[in-house]
Amino acid sequence: MPEISRFYGIIIKMYFNEYNPPHFHVEYQDYEAIVNIETGELTGKISRRALVLVYEWLDQNKEALLENW
Repeated sequence: MPEISRFYGIIIKMYFNEYNPPHFHVEYQDYEAIVNIETGELTGKISRRALVLVYEWLDQNKEALLENW
């Protein structure tokens, strides 16, 4: 799975053209989650601190993520 970003120990990965809806995978410490790019819906578990950073990152990169999907 290609790593597309890494910040504050948070790793963001995305398989392009994977199953819908468009999403990316998040790894942080022992946590793993999937985030829907369009809605921000979270599947899995991640710490509140990391989630806030992931949502900020999503807000800044949403358009590019959807274009690359």
